[in-house]
Amino acid sequence: MSYPPARHTGSAGEVSAVYRPADVAPELRYASGGSCHYLATGASTNGQFGLYRWEMGPEPSGPDPHFHRSISESFYILTGTVRIYDGTRWIDCSVGDWVHVPEGGLHGFRNESGEPASMLLHFSPGAPREAYFEGLPDLARKTPEERDAFFVEHDTYWL
Repeated sequence: MSYPPARHTGSAGEVSAVYRPADVAPELRYASGGSCHYLATGASTNGQFGLYRWEMGPEPSGPDPHFHRSISESFYILTGTVRIYDGTRWIDCSVGDWVHVPEGGLHGFRNESGEPASMLLHFSPGAPREAYFEGLPDLARKTPEERDAFFVEHDTYWL
């Protein structure tokens, strides 16, 4: 395997780093007590990846098993315990654990610990997941057909 073609063709580097302090408020807060921080969106990484800090309250929450056709997803546990489905079983993941799911891989995650938990979600390539996260609270008001269309639009296929 070799490096991909150069994306920066200048003769010198450039000042382009992005800094986000840890105490920046999340872009989304959910009624469940959870929140989502948009650390790096696909738009801000030139489509290379998306990185989000997902924080869950103590109440059980998280998606059932599903898969994506066009994006891979990785989970890195920051705090607490998160149950992650690897396609065959639910694994209790704790601080420092990492799970990678390639395109088409069955997965899901849940916080069933009764305590808050947080993790990094990494998507590659950088699909516009923000619209998916922002649309989740409105699903209860949609018809079954509208829900199905929402999930297809956001590359989410339930078992």
